[in-house]
Amino acid sequence: MPDVRDEALLEGLEVELPSWGGAAGPFGQLGLRDVRFVTAEDGTPVRDGGLLWLTATSAGPGFFDTAHTSVWSLDPTTYDLAHAADLFFRRPDRPGVFGDHATHLVRSEGGWLVATSTWGDFEVPGTRAGRRTPAGLRVTLSASEADLLRGTHVLDTRELPLPTDGLGSVATWDPHLLRRDGRWLVGFVSARRFFDFHPALAGGTSLDDLALLGAATDRRSTEGTTLLEVDGRVLVLASDGRESRRGQRARFPVLDTTMTEVGLLDAPYPTNLPWPSLARVDGTWLMATFNGRRAGGELLGYGTHGDLVVMRSG
Repeated sequence: MPDVRDEALLEGLEVELPSWGGAAGPFGQLGLRDVRFVTAEDGTPVRDGGLLWLTATSAGPGFFDTAHTSVWSLDPTTYDLAHAADLFFRRPDRPGVFGDHATHLVRSEGGWLVATSTWGDFEVPGTRAGRRTPAGLRVTLSASEADLLRGTHVLDTRELPLPTDGLGSVATWDPHLLRRDGRWLVGFVSARRFFDFHPALAGGTSLDDLALLGAATDRRSTEGTTLLEVDGRVLVLASDGRESRRGQRARFPVLDTTMTEVGLLDAPYPTNLPWPSLARVDGTWLMATFNGRRAGGELLGYGTHGDLVVMRSG
């Protein structure tokens, strides 16, 4: 079977349509999940002509390795959603182009930082193909001066070294970045094993020199770690999945920077593991998240899921 991540192979592909016509082009909008607002370093949402911008995981016709990162504009008044860009990634340790996803896109010093999770070749651990997956699933970082809100881009990446001291971590994912008072904060997920995972927070003056600030190790099915400043205070939001312990199921916990729970986000909890992505817009809170609705029913299986869900505070 050809390696569909091989750049030479991809560059040599040609499409021949039958004489009666047809359509060809990018594919992968079977579902949207892992939704995040595109932000500036300080966490404020990027606006362009009044529009907000989102990154999402665009589901392909199969498991995680058929998905990729996409960029969308969202009208905060009409809620019209428009596809604008697609991002693919080269890894620092192996050749090829990957559809890595669960991404945060950050406007930084006139360019962009892109933190993403290496889900692009994920296989279920325990299967023959997935035996090496736990060591390989981590977070990478790329920088670009291109207009990543439009078009198709392939980005070179490097490791984003996330500290997991004492966590017994086998994998990390779901990065979210915030710069405040000259320091970076990075929210992420750490897994003790598959699938037993919890949110964590790191910080430092440089993204290359981060220290672990805290981890909510009492969780076992919590992800979507998201940083949000409210009234001058940095809070950490997350999503307690339905497989969590009793008392921690189907809810959006609010934690402080020591990763101690200090409250709950008062919002409906759709199916699956929706992320709490919030933006302050025109005096109200706008939340963009997703559910677990599958495309193609049982035929295509898990990984093709995700309808966009938009909520607004009263």
